[in-house]
Amino acid sequence: MKQPVRCDRARAERDEGARCTLRARRARGFTLIELLVAIAILAVVAILSWRGLDQIMRGRETISRSMADERVFAQMFDQMRIDCRLAASDDEAGASAISLDGGALQIVRAFAVPPGSAPRLQVVRYRVVEGRVVRYASPPLANLGDLRRAMRGGESGDWNALPMMSGVGSINARFYVPKVGWTSNMADVSSQLTANANANGLRVPQLGVAPLPRSVTGLEVRVSAQSLQWPVTRVFLMGE
Repeated sequence: MKQPVRCDRARAERDEGARCTLRARRARGFTLIELLVAIAILAVVAILSWRGLDQIMRGRETISRSMADERVFAQMFDQMRIDCRLAASDDEAGASAISLDGGALQIVRAFAVPPGSAPRLQVVRYRVVEGRVVRYASPPLANLGDLRRAMRGGESGDWNALPMMSGVGSINARFYVPKVGWTSNMADVSSQLTANANANGLRVPQLGVAPLPRSVTGLEVRVSAQSLQWPVTRVFLMGE
């Protein structure tokens, strides 16, 4: 009759031993291998997260830089469009109102004056200086002598210099000359100007002398920049 009591006591001792073993394992904590594995996993997750964040930041910087370049391009080409729209006639300039000399694009344009004032002309030049496009503008010119000196001389101290775009490798221009087409040769422009003057001189005097037609009716500008894979090209009408 005492045997079941001994069995229950043995079973209770085994259960108590198992609970003690479990408590010992729980109190023991993590092993070194388990810690190393956890650290390795955290390191991999950290590296992947850093790479993803770095790519996001690089993409954001690239987009911001591209948007800034587009704004600068838009401002520069818009100013060129205004200069071409206000370009003087060949009669007013005494020569072609637009020319290309020494890598500088030159345009003779009307200068905005208050109503009732005498008209004025202005010479503007687009030149690449140390990788930056700079727009030089002369003061308003009142007579033909000042205009000739401004067209043939350099940019003096009273000229206004406006930096417009940096990182530019080159700026190239072509002119559309009637009966010739697109050209960058100023000899073609001079020939067209002479032909227009001769044709105008053969008109019947009783009909009056009409203004000379423009020797250049269109301008094509191509800008190469470090941030661009391909050059950007724009076309403008003269005196539109």
